Amino acid sequence: MDIHNILMYICVMYSSELIKGTLKTIVLNLLKDHGKMYGYEITQKVKDLTKDKIQITEGALYPTLHALEEHGDLTVEKVYIGKRVRKYYRLTDQGMETRTERVNELADFMKTMRFLLDLDVAKGHV
Repeated sequence: MDIHNILMYICVMYSSELIKGTLKTIVLNLLKDHGKMYGYEITQKVKDLTKDKIQITEGALYPTLHALEEHGDLTVEKVYIGKRVRKYYRLTDQGMETRTERVNELADFMKTMRFLLDLDVAKGHV
């Protein structure tokens, strides 16, 4: 499944073009704020924090988690619950650095877009 097909399932309220490229940043930031989390917990936290505006499916989340792990940004801890295995994800030191870089980049991009589109953020409209 390519990224465009995955992104179709990520978001209820926003277009995939707006969400593209932000999933890793969302995951990294959640893990910074909450320590270790497992996949379903991440999806539910995003849903709750955004009041259902962003809903991440497992089909979109797990490839992102695996990519972050392969890049060295996450570690995985397996916890056995009966016959089930729950994988908890936690940021590495490198993951903290990656998170900071991504959040700063996104914040700067949003600032640039507000300027470029002449958005009046204080009044909540253009």
